[in-house]
Amino acid sequence: MFSNTKFNDKYAFRREAVFVVLAGLFIGSLAMLNILGLSRLIDLSFHFNGSRVHFMVFIGVLPYPITFLCTDFISELYGKKRANMVVWTGLLLNLWVLFIMWFGGKLPEDPSVDSAAFFRIRELTFGATAASMIAYLTAQFVDVHVFHMLKKITNGKHLWLRNNGSTLTSQLIDSIAVVLITYYGAKAIEIQDDRHVFSYLMMLIISNYIFKMVSALLDTIPFYIGVKWLSKYLNIDPLETYKEEKH
Repeated sequence: MFSNTKFNDKYAFRREAVFVVLAGLFIGSLAMLNILGLSRLIDLSFHFNGSRVHFMVFIGVLPYPITFLCTDFISELYGKKRANMVVWTGLLLNLWVLFIMWFGGKLPEDPSVDSAAFFRIRELTFGATAASMIAYLTAQFVDVHVFHMLKKITNGKHLWLRNNGSTLTSQLIDSIAVVLITYYGAKAIEIQDDRHVFSYLMMLIISNYIFKMVSALLDTIPFYIGVKWLSKYLNIDPLETYKEEKH
């Protein structure tokens, strides 16, 4: 099937296969994030020392940390150009989701079927995706840039530093941007009259960032193990990839 092609090389085939899996996982997680988005607010608030600590995140944030893990793997193993390519593909996916939601709402429907659920999801998806596109692009490019900046500063050493440093920086930017844009720009976050807007938005930003920060710290060990195993499986030396990018 792959005769007379580069796929005769088992390592070349493995590299492309793993890249497709990582890119697919990234894009699939991004699609879930945009469609589920604001459809449910999860309340994980708890009591501490006699006070109630508010901790709430939208369901769309749950698959978000995996997108940064995927771009970190791609950055480490395949280089900055491929990581940026996946980020741009994610942007196109956002536009595709918006188009399908818009087009699906314009087509004629069966009046005997209740379409309220679709139009509610459509409304929330429009709001969440419009906001997340700006935050997503900014955060993902910051993630890739900081990752490679730290890789350059440390001369390819200290994998944990660039994994956590890039993700924690980009996640903070994303948490602030997506909440503020969703509320002020897309008008897609509803706040009850008895709640103070600033404190509520700050609670959402902090809750989202803490969730993402903990997720980023927890993925350090899997990232180390994954890079070590994949480097051997794919016959890739991340340091060589880094050196090639410098020239």
